[in-house]
Amino acid sequence: MSQHFPHLFQPLKLRHVTLRNRLTFGPHLANMSHEGLPGARHLGYYRERAKGGVGLIVMEGQSVEEHGGLTRGRLRLSDEIIPGLKAIGEAVHAEGAAIVQQLNHSGQHADFDNSWESNWSPSGLPSMKDHAGSHAMSDAEVEHVIDRYVEAAQRSHRAGLDGNDLLAAYNGLADQFWSPLTNRRDDRWGGSIENRCRFTATILERIRKTCGQDYIIGLSISGDDLTKRGLPLEEMQRIVAWHDERGLMDYVSVGTGSFYDFSQIIPTFMYDQMLGPPLAQAIKSVVKHARVQAESHIRTPAQAETVLAQGMADMVSIVRGQIADPHMANKAREGRAEDVRPCISCNQMCWGRRARDYWISCLVNPSAGREWEWGGDGGVSPAKKPKRVLVVGGGPAGLEAARIAAERGHRVTLVEKSQRLGGQFALAARQPRRGAIGDLLAWYGDQLTKLQVEVRMGTEMTRDQIKAGDWDEVIVATGSVPARDGYQRSMPFRESLPGVTQSNVFAIDDVLEGEAALGHRVLVLDDLGNWKAAGTALLMAEQGHAVTIATRHPMIAPELVRPAAVAPLNQRMAQLKIDQMVEVSLLSWEGTTATFKSSLDGEVETHEFDSLVLATVNRAERALFDALEGQEGLSLHAIGDGLAPRKAAAAIYEGRKLALEI
Repeated sequence: MSQHFPHLFQPLKLRHVTLRNRLTFGPHLANMSHEGLPGARHLGYYRERAKGGVGLIVMEGQSVEEHGGLTRGRLRLSDEIIPGLKAIGEAVHAEGAAIVQQLNHSGQHADFDNSWESNWSPSGLPSMKDHAGSHAMSDAEVEHVIDRYVEAAQRSHRAGLDGNDLLAAYNGLADQFWSPLTNRRDDRWGGSIENRCRFTATILERIRKTCGQDYIIGLSISGDDLTKRGLPLEEMQRIVAWHDERGLMDYVSVGTGSFYDFSQIIPTFMYDQMLGPPLAQAIKSVVKHARVQAESHIRTPAQAETVLAQGMADMVSIVRGQIADPHMANKAREGRAEDVRPCISCNQMCWGRRARDYWISCLVNPSAGREWEWGGDGGVSPAKKPKRVLVVGGGPAGLEAARIAAERGHRVTLVEKSQRLGGQFALAARQPRRGAIGDLLAWYGDQLTKLQVEVRMGTEMTRDQIKAGDWDEVIVATGSVPARDGYQRSMPFRESLPGVTQSNVFAIDDVLEGEAALGHRVLVLDDLGNWKAAGTALLMAEQGHAVTIATRHPMIAPELVRPAAVAPLNQRMAQLKIDQMVEVSLLSWEGTTATFKSSLDGEVETHEFDSLVLATVNRAERALFDALEGQEGLSLHAIGDGLAPRKAAAAIYEGRKLALEI
């Protein structure tokens, strides 16, 4: 047991397995299969988390039946997956962790585009995900699906995994049977609590009978499905207690949200941290036999320790935090919690990529999903020959390049012309509720110090200085600057906005730097559709400005749909009374008059504002790279926004990729 987090690192017995600690890498759709088979990407991903010290891994859900399929990357419904599962299980076991596989069926919310089948559900109700209706299952079809669950469990068992986790959360098929809102049946599968629970009880009983006593069976639930007539907390307590009285599961994992409010299933930074533990505590109060696990927006080992120390749960699942740093457990156990790379709860590359049906990764840890190619994140390969490396620019690209290069044994100097690290990312940290970005940048500073990277702040390098330095590698990560021209994609033929040079026109950077003399009425012209405009609008509104966002898009911040952030963003914007103008172009800015043109009907109208703030594409800062390019004997590289303005994920990825190669 670790003296640093004594509750977190207390062993826990589940059936035939004694977990080395109470930290779980919980289930999530990694979407990494190739042609339906688990392969090298899958294996490397899970092995890295086991190597990092976690106690239990819950492998992503197996869609047990075609009518409930959800993702392109789901596993096949055949014995062909057993060798791949077996390889993953053996790799995880070799690193000292246990592994179970989740089983799921999306019911009325399944995906025809992926399954090419109708959605099956208890009562034929519509999907809450898209346009589709569903097919009300007959009694024989219910039995058919139960058989498919048991067959999937048998594959896990034959592959040598330690158990299964039945997904009965977020309004999937299992809890569609539980909920009076979605179960309108009058046969043996509906009506009373016993009938509504018959579906899951039968599955769990048959898995136990088939797979034996030395087999872990878990149950994943939503603590509250966020409906009054469905499965609010009180009803969920009744249902879990009913299953627990019958000894049907060894643990129950308590999450948040549902298809009725998807944004709370994987809560972004817009939600408070520790969202799930109070629900887990309420479930624990009615459970006598099974262990209870807390999950949902628990970010750090310290938070996990608090949950356990206060008796809110027996186990803690941290998913995004261990995607961001797969070695969280070992670092915490060794008393190095400050070395854990922090998750910023952005959802951009985990859920955001999965929402596009790609395999998932991580903004702050681009090795996620690439462990099989890059060798994981727990110890990069040392350089064959240490070099003198100069990194110019201390934004996310430069920070990551410097960190990885130093880890590999290179002698690294990082030069930043300003007095702070982080570049554009540091400005984003000033938006409301985005303080986790500041935590990440502080982590970078600490890591560079430990790696003995020479950091020169307030220093601008010239071409001649670099040429005279005799560097083996020069990495230019000079970032980007606001274009300040008001270019809009809706009018690609026009290079600049009339009136853009007026003194009451500012860039987002000016606002976040505190250098914009804003009037009361502020117009934000958003050509990007992401947090840059939306987060800054929140900041200005909280400061007392009357804010309007105008965009060419049909909605505000469409890029935030994928990371499931639009709902809480819109709620906050409504609270702050931020006005929205969509599908418009800004024709001109004259004094304080904004002239707009609708992209729908061409109508032109004017509105009065005191200030204009531009959220448009930045311009790469290429002057230094251009001055150095072509110099004989100079090994020169450009990464991040200095190469092409994009998001932080691209910058960090390029920084790591380059540093692994030099």
